[in-house]
Amino acid sequence: MNVLLDNLSRYGKGLLGTVELTVYASLLALFLGFVTAACRVAPVRSLRAFGTVWVTVLRNTPLTLLFFAVLLGLPRFGLVLPFQMFAVLALGCYTSAFICEAVRSGINTVPAGQGEAARSLGMTFPQTLGDVILPQAFRTVIPPIGSTLIALAKNSAIAGSFSVVELLGTYRTLSELGYSIIWTFIWIAVGYLIVTLSISALFHVLEKRWGVAR
Repeated sequence: MNVLLDNLSRYGKGLLGTVELTVYASLLALFLGFVTAACRVAPVRSLRAFGTVWVTVLRNTPLTLLFFAVLLGLPRFGLVLPFQMFAVLALGCYTSAFICEAVRSGINTVPAGQGEAARSLGMTFPQTLGDVILPQAFRTVIPPIGSTLIALAKNSAIAGSFSVVELLGTYRTLSELGYSIIWTFIWIAVGYLIVTLSISALFHVLEKRWGVAR
């Protein structure tokens, strides 16, 4: 317990940093994921191509490489932001590709007749998607989206290697101070467990309320 009690403020800052990264990156990933999923099922070929390229590139790019590209590449084009914002961009964009595929799989579970009926009533594609398809698809994609965001929370550990304050990064300071590396990592693991179980509990509530009964 000494490792935790003597360094409670350090663990607190690290945990807060991980929570902030997870929340901000999750919001970005959800927004981009739903937009990209809409592009992938759009009747416009250029939008479908954009969605396909976005998903293919990001799903097949190592997250660490994406961090390097964002944190070291964007400043060369004049975009200078705090490291935390760069980390949010990298995590959010990377995770959005997986959110997109989860949402698209949910869209594919909606019978095609639903969309055809909406179009026969004169509804546009955005109206059909937003008012008819997505509300039904959302019920089936709650579990996979929850799993994806849990993975995002764990992936946020990479940000510590890029001068971003987060939970895993606290081990360097504590190791230099001579604390037991085993107990240092045990308490770090407990912190990540708190974050991931919180996300799991949230999506469990959402699934019970809106999910498809099985």
